[in-house]
Amino acid sequence: MSRYTGSVYKKSRRLGFSTLENGKELAKRPYAPGIHGNDRRKKMSEYGLQLQEKQKVRFMYGLNEKQFHKLFEKAAKMPGVTGENFLKLLESRLDNVVYRLGLAKTRRAARQVVNHGHITVNNKKVDIPSYQVKVGDVIAVKETSLDHKAIKEAVEATLNRPAFVEFDANKLSGKLLRLPDRSELNQEINESLIVEFYNR
Repeated sequence: MSRYTGSVYKKSRRLGFSTLENGKELAKRPYAPGIHGNDRRKKMSEYGLQLQEKQKVRFMYGLNEKQFHKLFEKAAKMPGVTGENFLKLLESRLDNVVYRLGLAKTRRAARQVVNHGHITVNNKKVDIPSYQVKVGDVIAVKETSLDHKAIKEAVEATLNRPAFVEFDANKLSGKLLRLPDRSELNQEINESLIVEFYNR
């Protein structure tokens, strides 16, 4: 299945979950889209709940099904808790780190910034959004892109950054200090349901 490029608000309302992590999509109409969106929903099966959880996280991080499953398989081979490892791998993707540093307002915008070659990792241009950032890597805006309007607006609009990243607003560069703790990530995600979905 290809990556979803439609309305984020509509998708968030369908899932009953803010994929932008700011709650704006559900603030005005916290029910599913469509004429029957406000009707009482039917009770979901166990499989339905697992599938919905997988879709929530997949749309939130903007991956297609093949990428998502491949990353899960990588997490399953790592020592430790599979679900937490999976979320850490998602968080260490370059597009997500760019978003966490505040160089883009959304993950979709961050992916575009990376794709267009505006970002460097350890002084080398990287235009692959799925690039796995390692702890200590320095992520910066390319010298020729320092005046990029969308990046500057995003930096000015970002008030809070998570503790696992460090950012220098003057240089427009940052660093992944460590992998995030589970407590620092979205508490509405139940990653154990995703593990159950793929292990069924």
